Amino acid sequence: MRTLTLLGATGSIGASTLDLVRRNRTDWRIEALTANCSARELAALAVEFEAKLAVVGDETCLPELRDALAGTGIEAAGGPRALCEAAARPADLTVAAIVGCAGLGPVMAAIERGGTVALANKEALVSAGEVMTAAVARHGATLLPTDSEHNAIFQCLAGNSLDDVARITLTASGGPLRTWSKDQLAKATPAQAVAHPNWSMGAKISVDSATMMNKGLEFIEAHHLFPVGLDRLRIVVHPQSVIHSMVEYRDRSTLAQLGPSDMRVPIASCLAWPARMETPLEPLDLAAIGELTFFAPDEVRFPATRLAREAIHEGGGAPAVLNAANEVAVAAFLAGQIGFSRITAVVEDTMSRHRAAAPGNLDDVLALDTEARAHAGEILETFALV
Repeated sequence: MRTLTLLGATGSIGASTLDLVRRNRTDWRIEALTANCSARELAALAVEFEAKLAVVGDETCLPELRDALAGTGIEAAGGPRALCEAAARPADLTVAAIVGCAGLGPVMAAIERGGTVALANKEALVSAGEVMTAAVARHGATLLPTDSEHNAIFQCLAGNSLDDVARITLTASGGPLRTWSKDQLAKATPAQAVAHPNWSMGAKISVDSATMMNKGLEFIEAHHLFPVGLDRLRIVVHPQSVIHSMVEYRDRSTLAQLGPSDMRVPIASCLAWPARMETPLEPLDLAAIGELTFFAPDEVRFPATRLAREAIHEGGGAPAVLNAANEVAVAAFLAGQIGFSRITAVVEDTMSRHRAAAPGNLDDVLALDTEARAHAGEILETFALV
């Protein structure tokens, strides 16, 4: 039996992780579960999986969590410090699935413990790439990429050397608005933007998929996870989402990882690593799928991938600025404050106005994130509702 801490238990990644654990209960013991503020839901999961500890990031939700866990013997805690303390507890595997910069501290705590971390928090490597990878090396931690694309690359690299890699290709579905014109995109609603044709995801990541920013962020992550050089990383649009990424080697052999569009596949890869485990998914039926198609990204209609590439080329704090501005802009779009096409415009304006040195530690990253969000907020005020 292995021990597991799950940071972000009530989100989509958390739900998929617990579904797999539920099907393999004799293999796992839950050390800690965390959520932002879904106290009742978190308590129910903690009781079901007999967790030792349940933590809410929002400390105002702690009384409700304590009430829900009264008499169970399960420890309850709340606040950012408690999240980090949960991440630092001994566990064979820590699944890091807290969305946004709120997850940076807990990810670092798990890394500094020298543990194995299944990383599903994009901000850790986008905003704090050099800081995080240096900490991994310093503390002897292991990062297992959980995003479907990075996990696919991880699988394709197994037993091979990065020195032999000619090119790494990240595939992108193109999102629900892939075929829309610029005029149509300007009028897209939040409901249309989150209606992903292949994946079931949260609202923020669904909007990122629609703008292609999700793939831009993954490009930055891939740069840190698989340091082959920016000239050997590329993005290709693959609407069917069957091939999750590819690695081409210098002998011109290309390995691709194929699978259903279900996050339980890459999560299972991390849970069982270095072995394999059963999942409840149907086998891939290529004959039924019929065809696989590929296109180059259109960076005129979807400039997000260009912005991400420019951010990593610029270096310093630019990726953190891009990420912070995007979070602010996506939240404004989902709230009906700006039009869809304004999302990347806010990001680009923020990047052009906010030049920052490379953060040296996590506090620098968080300070830079706060500053960039303030700049993005000021830019939002100048944008009229489209």
